[in-house]
Amino acid sequence: MLNFDLIIVGAGLAGMRAALSADRELNVALISKVHPVRSHSVAAQGGINGALNPEDSWENHAFDTIKGSDYLGDQDAIEFMCQEAPGEILEMERLGVIFSRDKNGRIAQRPFGGAGFPRTAYAQDRTGHALLHVLYEQVLKKKTRVFEEWYVTSLIVEGGICRGVLALNILTGELEMMSAKAVILATGGYGRVYSISTNAVINTGDGMSLAYRSGAPLMDMEFVQFHPTTLKKSGILISEAARGEGGYLINAPGERFMSKYASKALELASRDVVSRAAGQEIEEGRGVEGCVLLDLRHLGREKILERLPQIRSLSINFAGVDPIEAPIPVRPGAHYSMGGIKTNVWGETEIEGLYAAGECACVSVHGANRLGGNSLLDTLVFGRQSGLRASEYIKKSTPPPPSVQFYEREKQRLSKLKSKKDGEKIWPIKSDLGNLMGSHAGVFRFRDKLAEAEKAIQQLKLRYQDIYIQDKGKVFNTEFIAALELGSILDLAEVIVKSAWAREESRGAHYRSDFPARNDEQWLKHTLAYYREDTPRLEYTPVTISKYPPKERSY
Repeated sequence: MLNFDLIIVGAGLAGMRAALSADRELNVALISKVHPVRSHSVAAQGGINGALNPEDSWENHAFDTIKGSDYLGDQDAIEFMCQEAPGEILEMERLGVIFSRDKNGRIAQRPFGGAGFPRTAYAQDRTGHALLHVLYEQVLKKKTRVFEEWYVTSLIVEGGICRGVLALNILTGELEMMSAKAVILATGGYGRVYSISTNAVINTGDGMSLAYRSGAPLMDMEFVQFHPTTLKKSGILISEAARGEGGYLINAPGERFMSKYASKALELASRDVVSRAAGQEIEEGRGVEGCVLLDLRHLGREKILERLPQIRSLSINFAGVDPIEAPIPVRPGAHYSMGGIKTNVWGETEIEGLYAAGECACVSVHGANRLGGNSLLDTLVFGRQSGLRASEYIKKSTPPPPSVQFYEREKQRLSKLKSKKDGEKIWPIKSDLGNLMGSHAGVFRFRDKLAEAEKAIQQLKLRYQDIYIQDKGKVFNTEFIAALELGSILDLAEVIVKSAWAREESRGAHYRSDFPARNDEQWLKHTLAYYREDTPRLEYTPVTISKYPPKERSY
């Protein structure tokens, strides 16, 4: 058994920021199922929000975020995040992040959707890449022990306290028991619940499932963000930066259609508004072969090459379109989870000794709809917070080592799965789930469709019980890892669908065509989902309102 003070699961921005803020005297382990700089944070393009300009303010940032959340975000948490934003961006600059500059040499900031001021700091259109590589340098400098290409299969929770993890060394196939006084989950989102997603194949919501199965509630899982501009066939992200720099969305007749849906903000309305608008244009026959068009041609060659070089490269390589010369075919695709493991601003969950940060957590600072540029901020602010609070807890904690029974039980479970000689392959189940979620729990939702999806997921869970692994080897058995990941996304799909079926209103990214209005009287509350083997148990908890009473949201 390996022993640590603190284990951090996930080596993206939230995980590495937690590792940096943890007390230097602690023995810290960072576990990632991929090499740390392949974490999905590297794919974030557009930027990170913070009121750096003296003409802007954290109060403006907070209001825009609360409004963008469709008033479901907890306002005390949002205020905290926005207050911390400028300092966190400047700290990243101090550590070596090379942000793009304005003509005066200051950190450049571009307009983003739902914001009343240009407050999104960026590094061209590779902001996540710039941040992640700098944090990895700092983690190495701190000599944090990194277990790369390890997969955590289970949390060790004994007596209501998290005491470590069980993890599979993907290189050798061996299971290892790792004890800790505290565990931080920073495993990112679950985009692969959907077939068409901007997310990497690694984004299977493992941390959310681990916490959920251990007794921690998941909060607001019905709120799935669909990014309005993903490449038509692949779902690859075309950043909001393209619209922030002045790109237009046009339909088949060549109309700049956002004027019908958000007359003031146009393409820079909040993401849920723009996604529904694009979806409606396609549904009503004004799309171009199942998509709409993102037109950057009027920006000019120089501006595209200077500020959007990666977007141009992605468009050429994956859509065969040079945006300097022709519009990019785009459509809404699954992108981000506003929901996640319920935490407070310190990353504390309902399980003692277990913390969560980043996209796998729900503080809630995004409510029903996240503003672009707030996700990177979330990872850094609350990654730091969780590392600080876990360090405080560890200094006061002296838990006994976990019982060996956890190791034996998990080893038996995994051996049974791998030794099975017949049954169903995992890929058809995964494909059926992804297609089901896209058709039944997408941008537009209906009661009957959600009910059908809930029944279908029950059948998929039964099929999952009968899976078998063709590859019986130990070394880099990716089929075995994929089988474990499929269990995670089935858990989360079930919670998403049941929570969406229960919420009979439209708010932010959750649009019920049969209940098209927001209903504050009955539904200004968070959904909590607790694990049960047959079906999740739902409860509700109030939204924290500080000084911004809910009102009609318009752009």
